[in-house]
Amino acid sequence: MAKGTILSIDAMGGDAAPGVVVDGVASLLADRADIGIILHGVEAALTPLVAAHSVLAGRCQIVHSDSVITSDMKPSQALRRGKGSSMWNAIEAVKTGQAGAAVSAGNTGALMAISMLILRKMEGVHRPAMTALWPTMRGRTVVLDVGANLEADAAQLVTFAIMGEAYARAALGIEKPTIGILNIGSEEMKGHDEVREAHEWLRAATLDIDYRGFVEGDDISKGAVDVVVTDGFTGNVALKAGEGVARMLGNRVREAFMASMMTKLGAVLASGGLKQLRAQMDPSNVNGGVLLGLGGVSVKSHGSTDARGFAQACQLAANLAGSHYRDEILANLARIREGGMAAE
Repeated sequence: MAKGTILSIDAMGGDAAPGVVVDGVASLLADRADIGIILHGVEAALTPLVAAHSVLAGRCQIVHSDSVITSDMKPSQALRRGKGSSMWNAIEAVKTGQAGAAVSAGNTGALMAISMLILRKMEGVHRPAMTALWPTMRGRTVVLDVGANLEADAAQLVTFAIMGEAYARAALGIEKPTIGILNIGSEEMKGHDEVREAHEWLRAATLDIDYRGFVEGDDISKGAVDVVVTDGFTGNVALKAGEGVARMLGNRVREAFMASMMTKLGAVLASGGLKQLRAQMDPSNVNGGVLLGLGGVSVKSHGSTDARGFAQACQLAANLAGSHYRDEILANLARIREGGMAAE
């Protein structure tokens, strides 16, 4: 096994596992000489797939798992029956220190439940939050929460802001990320009590963060701030709506360019710009959601991702494993508690 960052992979999670998972891992290792892999899954299925990639020789260990968490399994069932599964064992390897981060494209609810059970919550975190990297006019914006918590009180929103700020620095390389709370308007009297209270906390807190106040829904895609904070219900609806609009625009552009010979010629002439647009909108290029607030790194890949997308999720996991973002979160949460604004 190669020295450096070790990633623990649930090889059986995802719509096209384990083939896409192994192909994605091979793509990652072709670019990163500092990473080793532990693949958890059915050994008989994984062995020939691994053997087909010379780049995995000596850098990929297969650990057999007898069972698999299915896509339709409820989180409660996963907790009761999941021990020994490929997903469970992948997370367990992070807890025991065998790996720096875990990655799975499997059942989202099960991954969240198992990660919380095994890795536990960081001190000062009441509820972890799921992140998304959102394509914007300026690059990428971190949005959280996008589904882990249907509701969030003011203290939790403040915690999300602290976690999102440290995560943006580690994942996007932004030295001083800007932060905003998602609201129905930028005026201070707008919104419900929780967002207004969280706004006041962040304005008054003696934290070394760049808080910019309220942002609106259209500010996410504008890239008005680097971190957008909201509850999981709102964040998930916004995320799914954004993905739907992106797919609709892609289909409409394709239909428009295929309408006639003249438009097809225009598509040929505009091919360079269209490829750039496709790359910017391609979910494979921003794949990987992180459950922030845990005592270890757990990354969720899209279940329908291709090999390139899975490699992106693994790249994110490796970057986080090598960063100090959790130490930064703990330090700011301690300052919040010292200032009498502890998350309940």
